Amino acid sequence: MNHPAIRSGAVAVITGAAVGIGYAIARRVASEGMNVVLFDRDASALDVAIKTLRNQFPDVNLLLIKGDVTSESDLHHLYERSCEFGEVSLLVNNAAINTGARPWEGLAQWRTLMEINFWSVLTLQQLFVDTMFSQSGAAAIVNLGSKEGITTRPGNAAYSLSKAAVKVLTEQLAHELREKVGDRVTAHLLIPGYTFTPMNFPGMTRDTKKPDSPWTADQVADRMVEKMAEGDFYIFCEDNEASWELHQCRMQWAADDMIQNRPALSRWHEDYADEFTDYIADIVHK
Repeated sequence: MNHPAIRSGAVAVITGAAVGIGYAIARRVASEGMNVVLFDRDASALDVAIKTLRNQFPDVNLLLIKGDVTSESDLHHLYERSCEFGEVSLLVNNAAINTGARPWEGLAQWRTLMEINFWSVLTLQQLFVDTMFSQSGAAAIVNLGSKEGITTRPGNAAYSLSKAAVKVLTEQLAHELREKVGDRVTAHLLIPGYTFTPMNFPGMTRDTKKPDSPWTADQVADRMVEKMAEGDFYIFCEDNEASWELHQCRMQWAADDMIQNRPALSRWHEDYADEFTDYIADIVHK
């Protein structure tokens, strides 16, 4: 049985829905009979996506909206059109970029990335939550996080910070929703692993061969639906390269940096390389 927000006839709103994980989620919830609003700034990719979905799910209502998540007016338009389309029971904040920026460089890149990866999430939450409260049916908000927002590996500070912010925001949202309406409206943090998407493989096409290491976007969408049904808040997706046990080790090590007063990001510190290797071996191979 699915999470009650994923139900036939209700509306799912998905940003960044033309390709990758967003499109896979659109297809997955459409297969459950949900009507879907696909929001993306790439008009041609949206056209392809909606034509494909209409062929696969002729009985499902689909609404294509071209827009930019950095535009507040576009987000308000998305909200208004979605509410006119039907009862919105699922909001998936998927749109994101991973353009890198170092801690002391690229202020313009920082601003753009945060507008897309964080501020759009917050804006859409604030638009849709009161509407979800006013509806009689169950609802859910799924925000896309990243393992880089948990272990914050070096090299892409802006992206890691944005996803750490989404993690904290979604944790706070889940608590506030639980306190206010119990489980009638829930929040979930979807945490993909290494995934075969245009973000990770720029220029990929339908004919691009998938390497062995990443998961497919469809696997991520399936995991989202499965774990929402089980009531999980943190929805982790491993990949074919790193096991769940290894991810647990990495997260525990990162948390222990503060507790043990190690240097910041000690997992990548040369003085701790051997200790981290031994730590992984001791836990993963138990």
